[in-house]
Amino acid sequence: MDSLMSAVAPRSPAPAKKQSEVDFRSGATLEQLSAQVSELVLLEQGEFGDQTALEVHTAKDFIFNMLGLVQKVDQRLPVANEYLLLSGGAREGVLDLNPEDLGDYAKGADFDLDFTLLVPALKLHDRNQPVTLDMRHSPPCHSWLSLRLCDSNILSRWNICCQEENGLPPEEDEEEEEGGEMGKGSIPTLGSPQSLDGCYFSPSLVIDWFWGVVSEAVEELRRSPQRGIPTPDRLERNGPLTTIILQAGSSRVLYDLLPVVSFRGWPAVAQGWLTANHFWDGKITEEEAISGFYLLPCCSPLGGRPDREWRLAFSRSEVQLKKCIPFPMAQAFQAAKAVLARILARPRAGLSLYHLRTLLFWACDRLPTAYLSCSDTDTPGRLLLGLLDDLAHCILGKNCPNYFLPQCNMLEHLTDSQALLVARKLAHVRSDPSEHLRAALDQAQQAGQLKKELATSTNGHGSPGHHPANGIISPSEDKLAQRLQQLVTENPGKSISVFLNPDDVTRPHFRIDDKFY
Repeated sequence: MDSLMSAVAPRSPAPAKKQSEVDFRSGATLEQLSAQVSELVLLEQGEFGDQTALEVHTAKDFIFNMLGLVQKVDQRLPVANEYLLLSGGAREGVLDLNPEDLGDYAKGADFDLDFTLLVPALKLHDRNQPVTLDMRHSPPCHSWLSLRLCDSNILSRWNICCQEENGLPPEEDEEEEEGGEMGKGSIPTLGSPQSLDGCYFSPSLVIDWFWGVVSEAVEELRRSPQRGIPTPDRLERNGPLTTIILQAGSSRVLYDLLPVVSFRGWPAVAQGWLTANHFWDGKITEEEAISGFYLLPCCSPLGGRPDREWRLAFSRSEVQLKKCIPFPMAQAFQAAKAVLARILARPRAGLSLYHLRTLLFWACDRLPTAYLSCSDTDTPGRLLLGLLDDLAHCILGKNCPNYFLPQCNMLEHLTDSQALLVARKLAHVRSDPSEHLRAALDQAQQAGQLKKELATSTNGHGSPGHHPANGIISPSEDKLAQRLQQLVTENPGKSISVFLNPDDVTRPHFRIDDKFY
């Protein structure tokens, strides 16, 4: 009887579906925001098929071959150089550069894919090579670089980019001293026994030199175009950057090239960072996190000297740290970048997307990993709002400590009017984040549509050296893409290059590290 009664007894109601949390400020549900974040991230990644991968690869080869030509002709770049390739252009916040100087480029209208390449002009990796970072005259995170302890080969090679303490190149300084007596306290020239004292590596002279040699190399390659090789569409100078846009098949690939000074090890001024607890502890080794640092040709925005000041950058470390960021937080960061890029573009008020990247690292240090990696559907939306609130707080207080050098306030240069302008824009976004995500989605869709239309137009006009006039990929091209994809899968972590004979593009040769196939 008991079993019969239990069979006919009313069943307990199914547990009600958990209601999504509502954002108090905007009234949007976090579930809705999270869905928009996921859609935007998926759309921004785009369709990266075999053909696009091959086009990106040929564009990268063009850049490296061009820099090889620079080294061969000019003979100043290190012979065995170590470039750092970053996904995203300089305007994407991959580097801490003054945003006013970076130029205006729009995805879809000007390019389809963008990268930043750090090109070491000087590679000071020898641990026995003494280096003089002179920080006496600079604010935190900046330094002058003296070459007075470098060997004579480096000094003679880079003489054109060095200045004495009086601000003149060594040659001009020598001419002045030949014409009169050496004044009290003046610095001896390169011709005297004490010539190395005060020989400062000038970032502005390095930028001028780099722009000149790259322009010559690109023009040389333009004069001898080859079938299957990307063609330079635009070559422009934007502050410290040399920006080149390549037409590679149906893809327009933008490269921001930046001359830097590369170091192994870790600077003494950032030793305090190593003693603190970080979100990446136990996920990567300390050796991976501190494998090296750079000097960027960028001065302090508060009265810095562009002819002397270099900015410390820890891009190698950031590449490693990004691997440790929980996926929902990475989604929120990418969506926040897409939204903020639109409101920060004009006018550029001293704020860049690198400040948002800095807040991302600080947030990962501050918040529990379980919170950042929560699988709840509301998580990406909640983290997006948190990043926006964090940024607004920093702007209103004009305070954003550098992640690696907390003593450096990256927003100290903001005026009250600039901070107020950006804070108002952020408040507008925060009051209706769903609408701004929708606008970013529309922009990403339009960029994808523009790429498709351009690809159709390019194929229809028979772009030389890429696709046939009917826009259909030939079997040989399709086979090449498949073969390249197979090699990438089978050889993880190895350097793979494709060499095409311009007289017979049907027979490619592959190089995996130092072996040819």
